[in-house]
Amino acid sequence: MEGMAFFGRHGVFPAERELGGHFTVDVELDVDLSHAAASDRLQDTVDYAHAYALVREVVEGEPCHLLETVAGRIAERLLGLERVRRARVRVRKRPPLPGEFRAFGVEVTRER
Repeated sequence: MEGMAFFGRHGVFPAERELGGHFTVDVELDVDLSHAAASDRLQDTVDYAHAYALVREVVEGEPCHLLETVAGRIAERLLGLERVRRARVRVRKRPPLPGEFRAFGVEVTRER
């Protein structure tokens, strides 16, 4: 799941929490897809619409100070899905700082 974009209020600076900002999230899920490949049934794989909704709830939900916390919360929520064995989550934002840069970000990996 790549390039998901959301509006959130995460950060340590007051402006980040008051004004909010745009966050980009990429997720890689480790799932055994052999059964789904054979059955061609949604119930035998990960419902990506549901996974997207979980990511959205975290990013648009309760503010965190750190991107590490946001990414960790997303990973833990995704590990709650039945077939997910590992989740790699990348979260990026453009904080209100002077200087030239595209974004700051973190990546976390969690496993069952």
